[in-house]
Amino acid sequence: MSTVFSKEEKAAMRAAAAEAKAAKAGADLEAACLAAIGEMTGTDKELAETLHRLVTENTELKPKTWYGQPAYTNADGKVVVFFQGTAKFNARYATIGFQEAANLDEGNLWPTSYAVTKLSAADEKMIVALLKKATG
Repeated sequence: MSTVFSKEEKAAMRAAAAEAKAAKAGADLEAACLAAIGEMTGTDKELAETLHRLVTENTELKPKTWYGQPAYTNADGKVVVFFQGTAKFNARYATIGFQEAANLDEGNLWPTSYAVTKLSAADEKMIVALLKKATG
């Protein structure tokens, strides 16, 4: 028997519906983002905390959750960058991804997501540069 959506995908869709409802009700979206990070463990938590720090220290993007994961939006409310931990879909690496609202267009081909297993100081510097370009 085949299913259209996995258990994890269905959970992500339920999270997205709950997030939309909470946003309409005026919920504290930053608190939801921090709670999502707080529920993570191990490397996922460390990576999400680092990305959160880099985003909040270097941009005007606003934290929220997106499909139950940390995400950061521009003034128009569009997701610019997000984090997806390994536990979300039982992946072998976490992902830092950029959405269409990110100003990263360069030439005919440019990266929109990065697999990440740990972050060095040089990696953090690269992420800050990407964030600044994405929001510039």
